[in-house]
Amino acid sequence: MQDTRALALTFEVSGLPPVKTEALSIFAAGHRQATRVRALLQAALAAAQRTGWTPLTGPIEVDLTLRCPPGHRTSDASTLLGGVCAVLQDKKRVATIGLAHLGVLVDVALYSDDRQIRRLSYAEEPAEDFSYQVRVAAAPAVV
Repeated sequence: MQDTRALALTFEVSGLPPVKTEALSIFAAGHRQATRVRALLQAALAAAQRTGWTPLTGPIEVDLTLRCPPGHRTSDASTLLGGVCAVLQDKKRVATIGLAHLGVLVDVALYSDDRQIRRLSYAEEPAEDFSYQVRVAAAPAVV
């Protein structure tokens, strides 16, 4: 029987991605990144529901494309990638901080754990307004 699960998921989010810059979890209630975290989770949920996505458990690739007005970059690539990847992985491992404030969004996960990442990519494109595109895909099998 052929596996019909989607192996790549690409979606757009308005605004800026969450950034991971401190030891305090970006999932903590009232964190200054809460609005960005929620926007990313809502966009990922909508894309996953639209495609029938199931979280990947094998090696993955993550691509982030930031669109921003020229000269208005907000953060460095590593903190942007860190924030996006933290949000898109399974959040059960951070359950010690209490995630009830996320409601159903707590279950949004495109993959299990950051340790699955085999390739990261970051790019910037000029745009009038801030937005970004995320792509999560199964990494090609190594021969």
